[in-house]
This record gives sequence, C-alpha cells and structure tokens, in this order.
Amino acid sequence: MGYERLTFEAVAKRCQTSKTSLYRRWSSKREMVLASIKDGPAQHSSAPFSLGMSLRDDLLALMNRLKHTLTESNANTAFMLLSAGLEDPELCDAIEQTMGPTGARLPREVIDAAIQRGELSEEAHPFAYEEVVGAALLLRHANGLALDHQYLEALVDGVVLPALTTSHHHTNLPAGLFSGRPDSKTDAASEELP
Repeated sequence: MGYERLTFEAVAKRCQTSKTSLYRRWSSKREMVLASIKDGPAQHSSAPFSLGMSLRDDLLALMNRLKHTLTESNANTAFMLLSAGLEDPELCDAIEQTMGPTGARLPREVIDAAIQRGELSEEAHPFAYEEVVGAALLLRHANGLALDHQYLEALVDGVVLPALTTSHHHTNLPAGLFSGRPDSKTDAASEELP
C-alpha cells in the first residue's frame, strides 16, 4: 500500500479496530505514519547525533543510521516512505525533527562543522549526499546486497566526499531526492528538443 492510498479506514480494517479509535490517537495521516516509524524501523536510530572529528566520520555515522533503519524495515516500507516524502515534503521535515537525523539527509550542522574544519567550502551543497546515499542504500537493501562497513567506506571515499568537496564549483544544484523537496517533475511535452 502506497502513502497516497493509506487511509484511516484501511488501517482500521487491517488492525481490526474502528476509525474512531485511530482518530482519538492521531489527528492526521502524517501523525499516524510518524508514530509507526518511531515505534518501528527508526526506534533504534533516534539517538542524538554527535559530530565526529571529520566530515568522513560524520558521513559514515549518518550512513550507518540510515542503514540500520533500512535493515529494520522491509523494502516496501522504505519505498513507501520515499514516495510519501515526494508527495508530502513536510512529512520528511517532520521525520527529521521527530527522529533526529535519519541519515537520509545531510544536516546543516554537519556541513557547518566541515566548513569550520576547512574540509568544505562555504558554498558547499548537500545535493550529492541527498541524491546518492539514500538511493544507493535503498536499492542495495531492496536487492539483498551488502551494506557492510567496506561498502559504506567505498561509497563515502569514492563518491560522496569527492562530490561534496567540489559542489561549490556548481551553481544552481537541485535539491536531492531525499531532501524532501526535490524539483518537481518537468513536463516532457513542454521541453524543447535541441
């Protein structure tokens, strides 16, 4: 069931309870989803996030948080949450605020700390992290591929760090897929072909 089809009626039927009981507990679909995430896949990943000694340390810590959340849920749930975030960007914001950094986004505090240490330019942009990390981990998880420390280090060292450190060379980078606010779909019919 996708987020758009998730209703109080469907949940009540599946849980063999009444819609009234659900409405007494949660006033909106977003609140109900947040509660299920907090009590489910994210329950062990909601500890406060402490900055490490380097940007690399912070990236690995964030990726491990996301890996843990993904491995605690099935791929269908993870894809449902991604589609929910695309449909309802405020849900992504609420998840990050309720659970703390999930690892799907690159928090501003991590970027700021890296700038202070001289690891990133003041114009650094989180696009590379927010576009690549969540998608790569989600697809590997869905296909039963390893998400071990060796893989995470390879992803950080070979893709994410180089992209983040050169992000200031690019202007007008879009929001990443997991930013909660990616650019809206373009209308292919309205685009001009070269």
